[in-house]
Amino acid sequence: MATVLGNVLIFFKQLGVYDVLLPFLLVFTVMFAILERTKLFGTEGGSDNKKYTKKNLNAMVSFVVAFLVIASSKLVETITKVSSEIVVLLMLIVFFLMMVGTFYSSADIDKEGITLTGIWKHGFMVVIAITLIFIFLDAIETDSGVTWLEVFWNWLSGFYTNTSVAAILLIIGVILYMVWMMQFKE
Repeated sequence: MATVLGNVLIFFKQLGVYDVLLPFLLVFTVMFAILERTKLFGTEGGSDNKKYTKKNLNAMVSFVVAFLVIASSKLVETITKVSSEIVVLLMLIVFFLMMVGTFYSSADIDKEGITLTGIWKHGFMVVIAITLIFIFLDAIETDSGVTWLEVFWNWLSGFYTNTSVAAILLIIGVILYMVWMMQFKE
């Protein structure tokens, strides 16, 4: 039995809010923010001798790009899949940081709260970057309907018994060990 709120969500889906409106707003907002930050179309002087970005050009370009994106159902599907998986990743990060916080006492926490520093911070950033790459590879499909992550995994699985792959992994391991040892300078 459908609830009132469930019916509203079904109505929004039929209206195209999830397939058209939300991807449009997301692409428009991100594109506009990038154009404002980079000042790609230049700036213009105001009455108080301050430089302002050309918001009208930035808005128009963002509007056109957002419309071009939603015109392609493949792009909208990719954006929807990537954004939903990134939300799950962000929730995992928050849960991980909550678990890390349980091991700290109030004396260990400074004014800024609990922060990851040093190798933990950089390692965490590398893991998140690799995870984001996997999310994007999983969202983009080839013409045959196979994701790029599956293509990469199938290609990689053909080499797992290969001696050259084992040698490369050994060399990478030795280099990582040397980098780690170099951090312990006297």
